[in-house]
Amino acid sequence: MVAESLVHADLRGIESHGLSRLPIYVQRIEAGLIELSLPPEPVTRQGATSLIDGKNQLGAVVGMAALEEAMELARQNGIGFVGVRHSNHFGSCSYYAEKAIAAGMILLVLSNAPSAMAPTGGIQPFFGTNPIAIGIPAGEEPAYLLDMATSVAARGKIALAAKTGTTIPQDWAIDADGLPTHDPHKALLGSLLPIGGAKGYGLSMFIDILCGLLTGAAAGASVKSLYDNWHDPQNIGHVFLCIDVQRFLPVDAFLQKMDEYIREIKKVPRAAHVAEILIPGEIEQRKMAAHKQDGIPLTQTVVEDLNKLCSGYGIDLAQAVYRV
Repeated sequence: MVAESLVHADLRGIESHGLSRLPIYVQRIEAGLIELSLPPEPVTRQGATSLIDGKNQLGAVVGMAALEEAMELARQNGIGFVGVRHSNHFGSCSYYAEKAIAAGMILLVLSNAPSAMAPTGGIQPFFGTNPIAIGIPAGEEPAYLLDMATSVAARGKIALAAKTGTTIPQDWAIDADGLPTHDPHKALLGSLLPIGGAKGYGLSMFIDILCGLLTGAAAGASVKSLYDNWHDPQNIGHVFLCIDVQRFLPVDAFLQKMDEYIREIKKVPRAAHVAEILIPGEIEQRKMAAHKQDGIPLTQTVVEDLNKLCSGYGIDLAQAVYRV
């Protein structure tokens, strides 16, 4: 599940949540901060709702358990609302949204995250980048798949820039003194900026309340860092809200409506410099098709990290990658 999740992110061009995360996952397993032997399980299940204890398992394992629970509740009730506590970094939200789309369902995925973003007016991180993803199936047209952090940029992108020695746009983050910065290292010591200013701050807070306070997971500054805390489990919280389309319309009719709707959007008159109007997720879908055809490009830094990781286990990376 974890391998599929990481490769999914790289296929979509979301390098910050792809194989670059593998070394830190393994390091936390080695440090005894992730529990591999206990499966996630429901704590309560009432009507269309369920609360899952992730048992500190690998995040993708917990996420898949929550997704399957949400889809099953949706089949039974038309809607499934699943809260999760005691989880870990679970990869790209689009991984789960894509699976719900394939099942003909609508999915909303929320997660809180370690502190990286200050509230509007502050300079000290309190909220995570707290991502949100929404997947809605379509027929012949590409599915709607919105997957975004509530910060201008995901912290993983800044960490990747720091690893590769590249600069970042000045509107991504502030340094420890509250000043805009191009330096990813200063950004990591400072705070990310929310999308849309106070609007992104409000959205991030809402996600933290649902994923942290409502589920009994950690919230705000209590969510433990994936990279900097080597004493405590992360205790991340998630929310999966699944809707069974056929409770509202026959699936084929809904897919046809989605196709017609998307085509209308694409016919909107374009600005002079715009070649095509795209819908959320379409760029990533095209990247995925290209990468499946041509292979996934990895940065030299990620390759070096993977080689170092593999050498500790007596694995030849090139042989493992190209083994038929």
